[in-house]
Amino acid sequence: MKRKRRAIFFVIALFILAAAAVTVWNVQGVREKVVDYWEEQSREYTAFKKELTAGTILEKTVYVESISEDKYAYQCLDKEGKQVYDEILNAILNHTEKITVATLDPEVLKLAFEDVSSDYGGLFWISGYSYTEYTRNEKIVSIEFAPKYTMTYEEREIMQKRIDAEVERFLSGISSESSDYEKVKYVFENLVREVDYDKGAENSQNIISTFINKKTVCQGYASATLYLLDYLNIPCVIVTGSANGEAHAWNLVQLDGEYYYMDTTWGNSTYLNEDSQEAKMVNYGYLLFTTEEMSATHTPDDHIKLPECTAISNNYFVHEGLYFTEWLPDEIGDIYGRAAYGEDHSATVKFASKELYDKAKSYFIEQQRLEDYCEITGNVYYLEVPSQLILTISIK
Repeated sequence: MKRKRRAIFFVIALFILAAAAVTVWNVQGVREKVVDYWEEQSREYTAFKKELTAGTILEKTVYVESISEDKYAYQCLDKEGKQVYDEILNAILNHTEKITVATLDPEVLKLAFEDVSSDYGGLFWISGYSYTEYTRNEKIVSIEFAPKYTMTYEEREIMQKRIDAEVERFLSGISSESSDYEKVKYVFENLVREVDYDKGAENSQNIISTFINKKTVCQGYASATLYLLDYLNIPCVIVTGSANGEAHAWNLVQLDGEYYYMDTTWGNSTYLNEDSQEAKMVNYGYLLFTTEEMSATHTPDDHIKLPECTAISNNYFVHEGLYFTEWLPDEIGDIYGRAAYGEDHSATVKFASKELYDKAKSYFIEQQRLEDYCEITGNVYYLEVPSQLILTISIK
């Protein structure tokens, strides 16, 4: 997903605080800046600074019990960060206008907000936050946090009901008795099939675009993936950073105690081939892949500590018997041949070496030996992922 950067700007204003009945405090040095987090309806924060004179009584923070002990990003925070995270989440869930948080460091506030956004994919009614620094003698004595709401609480409830109905329909196709692997695969495949990548999508930074409008960008895909897997009790978190030099969001998931990456956006074949006239296919190269494979194209931010993902037992190709460590043309040809008769009319194979990958591409595509394994009555398309040694052939 491409993310536009807006210029930081400053607005000078005058604020007046009233203490008790007749005492009026003049506030000087008010500063505002806006920083984009994501594209279009981006989550952003606005900072204000207020200078207070001695004797001003500030609002006290209120202890909030955590509901996020099992969340990945939350676990990466220190004690102060967790408390601020809990306060931020509580305020957002309760549609609170503003709160005083338990930190004097704007960076702690920023990190906690980013981690809330990474752990919770369903906060569709906010677009960011503003915070106010209260200072005395040029030292910060309090920070006030105010979520930026995009709708009223009543509008939020109506939209939540619409999303709930769509999520229920979406998940009706997978059994609660299915394995976690099958659940993750189901979510990945069906988000790709049902939702189109569209840079101009409305509400593209939240799940409204995904579940209601069926058009989104990477943040919408990643948020919906997290939201659905949370319903299915599969640990998941949103990872932000860049991919091929552009701002991007994808997911980290845990299966059978081991971590894997999945990128639902890149699972949509049209994302990496925007100018292609080919039909949309599911690109399984970005379902449950390793850190080494991720590093070839993706660079995560450092706001959460990420594990080294080395497991391959739940990798799509290993799990489905589509991973080849030696040249077996007939077995590989049978797999590609089934593309002519399968529901998706496509088949994907992953190879253990570049030598095998190049040999398969030459044999089945350039030499047109695919005809030895099936009757071809339509057009033949192929999708390459050379960084992962994956070749998809589609017959439509």
